[in-house]
Amino acid sequence: MTGMKRSMNRRDFIALTAAATAGGLSVGCATNPVTGKRQFMLLSEGDEIALDREHAPHQLSADFGVTGDPALNAYIQQVGLSMTPHTQRPHMPYSFQVVNAPYFNAYTFPAGTVAATRGIMIGLENEAQLAALLGHELGHVNARHAAQRMSKGMMAQLTLVVVGAALSTQEKYAEYAPLAAGLGMVGAGALLAYYSREDEREADALGMDYAVAAGYASSGMVGLMNQLRQLERRRPNAIERMFASHPMSDERYRNAQRYAASRHAAAADLPEHRERYMDATAGLRAISGAIESLQRGQEEMQRKRPQRAYDHYRNALAIAPDDYAGLLMLAECYQAMNKPDEARRVAARARDVNPREPQAVFVLGMAELNRGRADAAHQNFQLYNRMLPGNPNVTFWNGFALEGMGRKDAAAREYKRFLNSTTAGSSAQHAFQRLSDWGHIRPAP
Repeated sequence: MTGMKRSMNRRDFIALTAAATAGGLSVGCATNPVTGKRQFMLLSEGDEIALDREHAPHQLSADFGVTGDPALNAYIQQVGLSMTPHTQRPHMPYSFQVVNAPYFNAYTFPAGTVAATRGIMIGLENEAQLAALLGHELGHVNARHAAQRMSKGMMAQLTLVVVGAALSTQEKYAEYAPLAAGLGMVGAGALLAYYSREDEREADALGMDYAVAAGYASSGMVGLMNQLRQLERRRPNAIERMFASHPMSDERYRNAQRYAASRHAAAADLPEHRERYMDATAGLRAISGAIESLQRGQEEMQRKRPQRAYDHYRNALAIAPDDYAGLLMLAECYQAMNKPDEARRVAARARDVNPREPQAVFVLGMAELNRGRADAAHQNFQLYNRMLPGNPNVTFWNGFALEGMGRKDAAAREYKRFLNSTTAGSSAQHAFQRLSDWGHIRPAP
């Protein structure tokens, strides 16, 4: 690029790392809470908490929100918190909740916001397995797996930040600086995805440690691993999302068996609390047929077969007519079938079922866009932003709606905000093109 004739030198690097430290990143090494060894780490504990608070609400909403069963949420919170005093980071702001998503998964954000889906909850057999599941997620938090992975990724992206810093010092290219500065920003998906097998092994061992220390049988982790490996063989598509972030293999099952028989042999006779688990999840199991139909519908949508998905979603709603996730999944199915009027009707029903959860408002906005109602879409996206600010996807589509209304300056502001979060994908290409077309940025020579 004209005007940028020198590569990054030692002074640039020192200035960059100083700026990163000033921005809240602890550049260098830190002591791992689990191993006691030094490890490369760019994020402080405060950074982990801030990232958790920023991104976790958006993921919980994307999973159709926290279940409306207060007793179930109190139960999972109690089981999770029974283990946190036995972790290496008991002071972290842990929370545990069941989300309405039907797929099989559990996940955690860096500071300990842990969620388990309805899909995996109906697949467990006892409280010891639930403790193992939540303990595994606690293992990721305490070993700082997400923070370590992000630190390595951030280091690889330093050159992008250098480009942003260099551009900001040159008047000719100053208009690009806000866009370049956003290249290294992280989204919720990046905080959750792709644990290594080594990370998984460590989290499995820690999860068993925590569960046994809280009074649960070591068979909980063994049973959990057995359930997952059998399900992987029977219905691999049903747990594809879980294994994208939690690699599974027979090795993990065998490791759990060995660890239970060696380190935790004395815990074999501790309770599993099957009846207590069944009582706490009775409401979920009463609609297990609906949840399983939603799972199958979701699998068909992934195969791009919305008509087959529609049949599964209708079956689910025949069992649970006011199921928030089921209504929204049906609305999205209608969208894929190019039936925006039906999508709008069903999404509006979902909004009325759960008026405090914003996902239905977003789906309503998308249905209005497909109906050619940019003004109504904009109103829904604005409402979403008031309910849950900071979702880049909503920012883009709000800009798209404003563009459809002919409000180019307002649309440009939304597109710039969106590009401060990401520059990848077709949405970013559209935003860049519009900003260029409208004269808000100039293409690089």
